[in-house]
Amino acid sequence: MQVMAQTSQEPKVEVPVVAVAEIQDALLVVMHDLRRLEGLLDHAAENLLARFQDANALLDDASVAASPQFAAVREALHGAVTELQFHDMAVQLIAHTQKVLQGCAFRLAAEAMPPEEGEEVAPCMPMLPERPNPVTQGEMDAGSVELF
Repeated sequence: MQVMAQTSQEPKVEVPVVAVAEIQDALLVVMHDLRRLEGLLDHAAENLLARFQDANALLDDASVAASPQFAAVREALHGAVTELQFHDMAVQLIAHTQKVLQGCAFRLAAEAMPPEEGEEVAPCMPMLPERPNPVTQGEMDAGSVELF
């Protein structure tokens, strides 16, 4: 890569088109992997929620409700449901990352390969998220979680 001065006083890095194409392909592969991860998280969260609902239904049984451990079990289940919020935060972070990667891939292509005659330029900047971090909580034990 060479750095060359432009007339606008902004440095320019020349990158071979092959390298740009490889980087863009890598970004698209990562986006695909993130979609797969999101699907896995969705599947796990659906199964977990179904199991919580089954356990909660069992707690509605009158004989179980008479048990001295009933309140502790119900409280543990309510606490565990809060952990499902992790799924929502992870999905938000994945979607944010996908937008950043897609914006980078489009911008890279636009910078390295000018559009051909009659071809529309893909808008890369609107694809970049407005906020740098969609999820502010870094761990489940810190802060509070709002269930909706």
